[in-house]
Amino acid sequence: MKPEWKEWAREFKEQYPGANSALMPLLHRIQAHEGWLSDETIHDVATLFDLPESYVESVASFYSLFYRHKVGKNVVHVCVGLSCALAGSDHLMEKLEHHLGIKEGQTTADGEYTLLEAECLAACNAAPVAQVNLRYFERVDLERPEETLLGTSSEKEVTP
Repeated sequence: MKPEWKEWAREFKEQYPGANSALMPLLHRIQAHEGWLSDETIHDVATLFDLPESYVESVASFYSLFYRHKVGKNVVHVCVGLSCALAGSDHLMEKLEHHLGIKEGQTTADGEYTLLEAECLAACNAAPVAQVNLRYFERVDLERPEETLLGTSSEKEVTP
């Protein structure tokens, strides 16, 4: 257990009335620092708050923005809810998979990008929707999504 986690836990215990209320803020802070929540992290947090490990695990696994495996520096979520599916999110996912050279759920070899499905990003009126590191992108261009979402072009640079 990292020493700063004990301090953070103490701070959140002072701020929130019970361990259950302080749990999510601590998990968020640790993930922001570590990048993900390992099994050891779940165990340590359960110990810090005197909560069952299964309870901490259930919270961490329920919320899609808690990562239980290592993710890339940039996490791309593609909405696959009904509105986005009807607007072509499957095509969007295929284009991103091809551009990044990975499948959904994977991370690029350089650790730069992780590509994930999101069940619903709650912007149905602007489908298809994607999110990169919590930044929303609405009505994503299905022909060149990498330009919008990744800031890159799929076209090869030609030098004279």
